[in-house]
Amino acid sequence: MSHKLAQELMDEFAIVTGLRGEAPPRRYLWTDAFALCNYLGLYHRTKDESYLQLSQDLIQQVHHTLGRHRPESPQQGWISGLTEAEGEEHPTLGGLRIGKQLDERAPDEPFDDRLEWDRDGQYFHYLTKWIHALNRAHQEFGQQQYLDWSIELAVVAHKAFTYERPLENSRRMYWKMSIDLSRPLVDSMGHHDPLDGLITSLELLSAVDRAGEQNEVLTYIIPDSQQMCAQGNWATEDPLGIGGLLDAAIRLLQADVSHRSELQALLIQLLREARLSLEYYSRLDQLDGLAERRLAFRELGLSLSLRGLELLSSAAKPDAATAGLIAGLLDYLPLADQIEAFWSEPRHRRADTWINHGDINSVMLATSLAPDGYFGM
Repeated sequence: MSHKLAQELMDEFAIVTGLRGEAPPRRYLWTDAFALCNYLGLYHRTKDESYLQLSQDLIQQVHHTLGRHRPESPQQGWISGLTEAEGEEHPTLGGLRIGKQLDERAPDEPFDDRLEWDRDGQYFHYLTKWIHALNRAHQEFGQQQYLDWSIELAVVAHKAFTYERPLENSRRMYWKMSIDLSRPLVDSMGHHDPLDGLITSLELLSAVDRAGEQNEVLTYIIPDSQQMCAQGNWATEDPLGIGGLLDAAIRLLQADVSHRSELQALLIQLLREARLSLEYYSRLDQLDGLAERRLAFRELGLSLSLRGLELLSSAAKPDAATAGLIAGLLDYLPLADQIEAFWSEPRHRRADTWINHGDINSVMLATSLAPDGYFGM
């Protein structure tokens, strides 16, 4: 039943966002990253060629929509500034727009905290999701181009979003950059952005190693990201944030960091802080609220990662200490059951809070119900 609903949700997503049918393309980078993983999983599971085509079409639409300036912008073409032909070869070399409804804030326009949420630009943690999705496409289809694009995006994102604080002798990250990556729009640092950068770079390095290649740029990004993560305190009461911690831990395990003591220590820290976060979150009773007072995609980010941990527990053989921590986290699997059951109910998907975020909610529910495409397990 869960895979059937996931398939129905993704079939509908293809129609309403313009991958199939006559609707104009409606692309949003975070949602599309999970959607790509879902189509990869559906193709792997069903061998239905239409899902292979949807995967390829989605990659092309994302790059040709979010890798280019907004249609109404006075600037046109690739946001990287490359020529049309060069942009086709390197569509991620200028990053990718978020896909927000409003244009980015102009340089002389005052900052408005409320409006900024609806303005376009680039988010680092959205770019890392697309990097992961492209890498999954490379794993599924073996096309070197997808890995090359993901590495190019990782390099440009790290360069644009990180900066030095000379007086503190430390590096930081901007949370949001302009469409052309020339100026910060929000200069505070996202809680998990350095962690996202580290995990994504390790994932890419593993992919490069498996291909028998080398990449010196990635080996620079990784210690830089490690430095920013060194004093990280990852515990959170936000379900999407907890899901992010579990997601990072799962992907660290998949990258096999057992031979690197500093990364093994980070893995243990992530698992422990995820457990603390889950203990606190489970006492809040937020999952007992009405649909009108809940944000489905945030809850589904948690259920997805719990499902990923469930998949991992049957596929990987970690050391005893790590296995014990994973076993303790699996005690919270009933939370995933509760979240998925609630949002699988059609009546709950008629709430305004679902409809207002319909694309991302539908895709995240599908990913949680069928997580193998996202985690590659």
